[in-house]
Amino acid sequence: MPDSSLTPSRQTFDEVWAVADRIPGWMTKGQAELLDEQARRLPDGSAVLEIGSHQGRSTVMLGRVMQAKRGRVFAVDPFIDGKLFGGRKTRDSFEAHIAEAGVEDTVELVCDYSTKIRSSWDRPFQMLYIDGKHDYWTYSDDLKWRVHLPEGAPVLVHDCFSSIGVTLGTLLHVLPAKDLRYERRAGSMALFRVGKPSRADRLRILAELPWWVRNVLVKVLLRLRLRPVAKVVFKHDSPYDPY
Repeated sequence: MPDSSLTPSRQTFDEVWAVADRIPGWMTKGQAELLDEQARRLPDGSAVLEIGSHQGRSTVMLGRVMQAKRGRVFAVDPFIDGKLFGGRKTRDSFEAHIAEAGVEDTVELVCDYSTKIRSSWDRPFQMLYIDGKHDYWTYSDDLKWRVHLPEGAPVLVHDCFSSIGVTLGTLLHVLPAKDLRYERRAGSMALFRVGKPSRADRLRILAELPWWVRNVLVKVLLRLRLRPVAKVVFKHDSPYDPY
């Protein structure tokens, strides 16, 4: 049954997070706060485009906020079959979590590749969240979705300064861009905004590179089964990659 004990319009972040945090995924509480903050700033009736939904952890966060605004969440995910992504099983989990959170009326699943549907997309949205395939080529293409956004709209990117492919895409396509500026991050989730960047905006991206190098080194140590070294040298006490 949907968790309808609270009216969405009255929910605080902590109340929304309590629902989303039950769902497996790689979004931390701090990252959820950033996502929640930007969604709450959107005008009533707005829409959010999410690329990469997995089991719905971030989708439920966005869905609860946008439901209160009588808005929409377009959840774009092809749910590819295979060991890495889970295919039909993951989609079933996603749909169950959306139903349990009571946001079926707000979340619209678009089961397709973001790179395939972008050129023909004609539905307006006011916020973009990218957490899709983390290779350079897919991420670089996903950044092109920003042409649909109005001035000042938020663009959030997960694993921005943790994934080699995503960081490389940011350096080559965001750092020199004339229409996207970097504001801040929560862990590896970065907040950009549609607008002309200043020199300071560009320097903020470069200032994150030492943290990115640290994350890459942690990943190497984990792959080499040297977690104790990662703990001592980088204070990373987790079997999972930094995110």
